[in-house]
Amino acid sequence: MEDVTAGFIGFGLIGGSIAQAMKQRLNQVQIIAYNYYIDRPHASLELAREDGTIDHISTDLTKDFCQCDIIFLCCPVLTNIEYLKTLRDVVKPSCIITDVGSVKGNIHEAVHALNMNEYFIGGHPMAGSEKTGYANSNAFLLENAYYILTPSYGVSEKKVDTLYKLVKTLGSLPLILSASEHDDVVAAISHVPHLIASSLVTMVKNSDDEDEKMRLLAAGGFKDITRIASSSPIMWQNICLTNTKSIQKFLAQYIDILQNMNQALSDHAEQDLYHFFEEARDYRDHIPTKKVGMLKQVYEVYLDIIDEAGAIATIATILASNNISIKNIGIIHNREFEEGVLRIEFYDAGASQNAVALLQKYRYTIYERN
Repeated sequence: MEDVTAGFIGFGLIGGSIAQAMKQRLNQVQIIAYNYYIDRPHASLELAREDGTIDHISTDLTKDFCQCDIIFLCCPVLTNIEYLKTLRDVVKPSCIITDVGSVKGNIHEAVHALNMNEYFIGGHPMAGSEKTGYANSNAFLLENAYYILTPSYGVSEKKVDTLYKLVKTLGSLPLILSASEHDDVVAAISHVPHLIASSLVTMVKNSDDEDEKMRLLAAGGFKDITRIASSSPIMWQNICLTNTKSIQKFLAQYIDILQNMNQALSDHAEQDLYHFFEEARDYRDHIPTKKVGMLKQVYEVYLDIIDEAGAIATIATILASNNISIKNIGIIHNREFEEGVLRIEFYDAGASQNAVALLQKYRYTIYERN
């Protein structure tokens, strides 16, 4: 792909990472980003212009975005819809408009109502970080991450093929779904799990005593399955309000499963209980681990250490002297379902793999999370 002009409305973690990947991987690309602040410069855009990611900061969509070959909408869904109304009479016929939101139904409905089907292909890069904003973006964020495309009815196969190839060029794994299928998938594998995780935390919180023994002992498996409950309340409030039907559909299925399990417990149904856990285990063990999915992957290892002064400092020194950064480190006090005394979390897969190889050379016993 050559001589591409790409416009961005919204320029945070995802938008910034897409732009940086385009700059790195395309032969010739011009990046235009819109400054929606009326009275002051946009700090992220100024930073991106300084580092060479952005070629031009626009303050006039109607003037500058008419030349774009592709436009990325990287704002919240309702904001993106408002910008669609402006872009409708601006873009050239060959332009592709796409977004990066995690819910697709709402924006596809708006596209249809605005008679913009010929331009729009929904997009959802399934990558992210607990850190937000352009300052934390990078060109490798999208590598090996699934990037779902949801073409509108009426958009040409040529445009779909163009965006599909662009996504592959960025290092992602494109997958084409319908908008409704996408919203069902993310409801099942991400949105409902967030509700479940938050519900489990709430159950423990409401059941805890004044001494908070449950919180004291909540480690290992409990912290692992409820990790996602630490996500942004505002973001998940918005997701629940925009993907309500799909979430309710799968939440109802989950409630049915819980009710069946509750009945199996009452009946002491040995075989039902065994098959329930067996089938869940087998399915979970075949979930691929090398691709980036909807839920953010945790890069962590566990290892045995001798209980003596300086044991943790020794490991930290070994890793630091080899330029391996540690995201988090701590002793596991509740190891009923965990192997290893020390848990170390890393920022990415490369750091985790290098740490394992290095610590094994020093004859530490390592347990990797599956």
